[in-house]
Amino acid sequence: MGPLTGIKVVEMAAIGPGPFCSMMLSDMGAEIIRIDRLNQKGSGHRANVLHRGRKSIAVDLKNSQGVETTLELIEQADVLVEGFRPGVMERLGLGPEVCLERNPKLVFGRMTGWGQDGPLSQAAGHDINYISVAGALGAMGYPDRPPAPPLNLVGDFGGGAMYLLAGILAALVERSSSDKGQVIDAAMTDGTASLLSGFYGMMSMDMWTTERYSNRLDGGAYYYGSYECKDGKHVSIGSLEPQFYALLLEKCEISEDSFKEQLDQASWPIKREKMEAIFKTKTREEWCNIMEGSDVCFAPVLDLSEAPDHPHNKARKTYLDFQGVTQPAPAPRFSRTQGTIQSPAALVGEHTDEVLTAWGFSEGKIAELKKNGAI
Repeated sequence: MGPLTGIKVVEMAAIGPGPFCSMMLSDMGAEIIRIDRLNQKGSGHRANVLHRGRKSIAVDLKNSQGVETTLELIEQADVLVEGFRPGVMERLGLGPEVCLERNPKLVFGRMTGWGQDGPLSQAAGHDINYISVAGALGAMGYPDRPPAPPLNLVGDFGGGAMYLLAGILAALVERSSSDKGQVIDAAMTDGTASLLSGFYGMMSMDMWTTERYSNRLDGGAYYYGSYECKDGKHVSIGSLEPQFYALLLEKCEISEDSFKEQLDQASWPIKREKMEAIFKTKTREEWCNIMEGSDVCFAPVLDLSEAPDHPHNKARKTYLDFQGVTQPAPAPRFSRTQGTIQSPAALVGEHTDEVLTAWGFSEGKIAELKKNGAI
């Protein structure tokens, strides 16, 4: 019984950030119906974690009855989530004007890379392109090689899905006083730019440069980064504050006077070389025994298979096994209305009859829609 229990969501099937936003809504208790394509290749997979927690109906959106069926569902929904290129929903007959006329209280959430307008709005793109234009990718990585993609966490999930989620939740709160819905234009370029707010602030205060690997938080500082250990595994340290830095020197048994000058950037490369040599004298486990749990600001660098078994993650049940699939548990946590995983990923069209019946369609109507190829 999550905090969004009672909220109904219609999700237009898409990839990446849209499904992740819908997964979050589902984990918080919302009832979500995903509109899949009737003739979609493949039926989906139960282990697709991004698709967990909702039901699927298969609809032909090129069929007028299929469009009308979708609109009848939208009439009953609180939220619509779509991730098509700008103009696609309008061409299908499912644009904001049509949907809000049918349901004035609808929160219409739109997820795109470039936004609903602008010179690039109709161009194809992926996470790496959006974070490039926003300025994030150019701030990451080593100076002597091209910037490395930070998975697709920054654009798709951080600057995209989480900003769409925030917009939807804010619109639902505002609706409680206005009794009106509205359209959310969530662009990954906008969201990623917003994530960079702190760095633009530091740059204006001469605390950040545009040179990669030369700042306190981009790996340039020897006291904030990752190091290889004797066994080839890695650890991370983030000893930014003076008291944490002093503890790092103590744990590493460093007594050289030159290390007392933490902020002398000219000496960072030399000190990093010395730190690299020190960390290679012990295995990752040995460094964990020395530093983990202390105020050094330390952690082992774990891969995706190791993370679920770390004692801290196990104690908090950060990962769980749901029907044979290891996956992150719902987050954040609520004191009274904790969310849960409602179900594994649905197969395409698996719940068509069940959903339409529950949302008020008669047996005769469902039979007619099937006969005419709308569902």
